[in-house]
Amino acid sequence: MFLYEAAALGAAALWALTGLLSAAPAQHLGAIAFNCTRMVVVALMLSAWVAATTGWATIEAVHFLPLVVSGFIGIFMGDTALFLTLNRMGPRRTAMLFSLNTPMSAILGWLLLDEHLTRIQVFGITLTFLGVLLAIRFGKRKSQLHKWESVRGPLWIGIVLGLAAALSQSVGSLIARPIMESGVNPVAASSLRVGIAALGLLALTRLPYSWVKPAGKLTLPVFGIVAVSGLLGMGLGMTLILFALSGGEVGIVATLSATTPALMLPMMWWRTREFPALGAWAGAGLAIAGSALLFTA
Repeated sequence: MFLYEAAALGAAALWALTGLLSAAPAQHLGAIAFNCTRMVVVALMLSAWVAATTGWATIEAVHFLPLVVSGFIGIFMGDTALFLTLNRMGPRRTAMLFSLNTPMSAILGWLLLDEHLTRIQVFGITLTFLGVLLAIRFGKRKSQLHKWESVRGPLWIGIVLGLAAALSQSVGSLIARPIMESGVNPVAASSLRVGIAALGLLALTRLPYSWVKPAGKLTLPVFGIVAVSGLLGMGLGMTLILFALSGGEVGIVATLSATTPALMLPMMWWRTREFPALGAWAGAGLAIAGSALLFTA
């Protein structure tokens, strides 16, 4: 009865889990090397799946350039900024900042596509922004000592990177939206977009700068975690969302899939043995409420 809703909630839970799984290897390898390894693994997995099933026949010549640009902005730039944020801000703050891609998408649709924003949607955008501010400012107690609750470097740099990740995701989705509405196979489109991001990251790691080089050695255990993170987050998670959208109401599915910041909190509690601050719970709740208003208005 609630199969599609359960799939959307499952995707959000997987994204929360992969956020925690990615924290240690991203710190060990560095954001660029970690994201490059992850993207190459996911691109190979998706390409193999598409080749063995539907193929790329639904992607026509007119679709190619928009999907390439969407992949470069939304995944190459977006995911790179996301993992740079993760290394600076920890998984909880990163998830909260990234949740801003929902109101950003609504604002961009209003600015660029002349989409109408109702008063309820404006209220939802405001609630989401307030939730993120609350979770960042009051989301940690002084008694919490785990490294995931520490901020490395200036706070404003982490916030700018998180906002860049959310904005890139929104722009990438906005570019891809008309292509997906035309009937392109979503897995084939994802394969192309992720492949472009993987190529971009491979090129980036060839530059003669120390910050793009691996910070640590890619051992077999680290590679295993990176592969599992990619498989669960971009493989199984996206598959569950596509399944949920195939039969569920879009507003409900999108709202449930936006619960990642809240679902991450009990996982962090279990992992760190430190109960998250009330500000973290309240901020996550406001962000979810804001997303619900945006999607159901």
